[in-house]
Amino acid sequence: MSLADLDITGYRSIKSIRFPLRRLTVLVGGNGVGKTNLYRALEMVRAAATGELTLALAREGGLASAMWAGPRRVNEAPRLRFEVGLDTILPNDDEAAFLPRYAVEVGFGDSKYQAVFAEEPQIKAESLVLPGRRAVTLLERKGPAAHYRDEAGRMRPLDQPLLASETALSALRGTLPELDAIRHLLGAWRFYHGFRTDRDSPLRRPALAVTAPMLDADGGNLGAVFATLRHIRGDSVDLDAAIDQAFPGARLEVPPPGRNAAFAMVFPDLPRRSFGAEELSDGTLQFLALLGALLAYRPPPFIALNEPEASLHPDLLPALARAIARAAERSQVWVVTHSTILADAITAETGILPRQVIRRDGATWLEGLSDIGIFPDE
Repeated sequence: MSLADLDITGYRSIKSIRFPLRRLTVLVGGNGVGKTNLYRALEMVRAAATGELTLALAREGGLASAMWAGPRRVNEAPRLRFEVGLDTILPNDDEAAFLPRYAVEVGFGDSKYQAVFAEEPQIKAESLVLPGRRAVTLLERKGPAAHYRDEAGRMRPLDQPLLASETALSALRGTLPELDAIRHLLGAWRFYHGFRTDRDSPLRRPALAVTAPMLDADGGNLGAVFATLRHIRGDSVDLDAAIDQAFPGARLEVPPPGRNAAFAMVFPDLPRRSFGAEELSDGTLQFLALLGALLAYRPPPFIALNEPEASLHPDLLPALARAIARAAERSQVWVVTHSTILADAITAETGILPRQVIRRDGATWLEGLSDIGIFPDE
């Protein structure tokens, strides 16, 4: 199951945009064009699946901060809308391929409509539809009332009204395998927007020795991710090759874990000296964390990287590009960067051309994107 397209309305610098995504999508652009807002919009979709959408908006400074600040029509209600199309085969009688579409709309709370705090974001509408000659609605929500399609094909109301802060997708569990599959998919996405590398960073502390198929968002289980590759999977070929490309002659030491799992680097100019995570430079540690995210034993279905080149020396970017290419063979990968060096290196590895993020009429847009949401050159 993969992300086919993304549709965003009214979010920060994004007035309205819809565009397709591929197995590997690379967006490049300068500061202030809205690259990070495109990235954050995907985080909001994941938050809708996990039931944390209104909390995520509150953490961003509240709905007023997240709203499109440009002009709107007088009668137009201020709303945020996120919609994704998924390319998948869902369980059904004939195993036919479907392109399910999930959408959620958020607006300011209205105490006349439902009990909410004064400035709390409120879920206004939500839907999950299987388009086709005869579109099938699996989930429809307007305000606190929501209906879902049961296994017999009948639309049934929820047993109790939803809170203004919770999504129906996160609340409905065990009703239909399609709903559970899509909630699981969206909730399994992983976002990596830089890693702390200060003295107290989770990266610099030993990880608990628990098998780790993928990297945590803060990188705190990096030692366990490396140990899982080396000692459980018994295959660290891609990891070792990436380190050798980035630091010729260097190697990663991953001792068999005891209570904790740790790692160290050995460099060719000091072959008898191991440098633990607490001693490594910020850039080296950041690079190793990115490798952990991209080359883990069982990567998530969708990996999003926001400006992964931060703190990295340009000499490391070709190795990072190769790791991104390897990850895209097993997961869908989205990269947002302002580094043309990294973007060009990814193109050299994969042949995939990056898309330029620009401003059009004051709003975030993608160069070459048509008004109907396609790239004519594809």
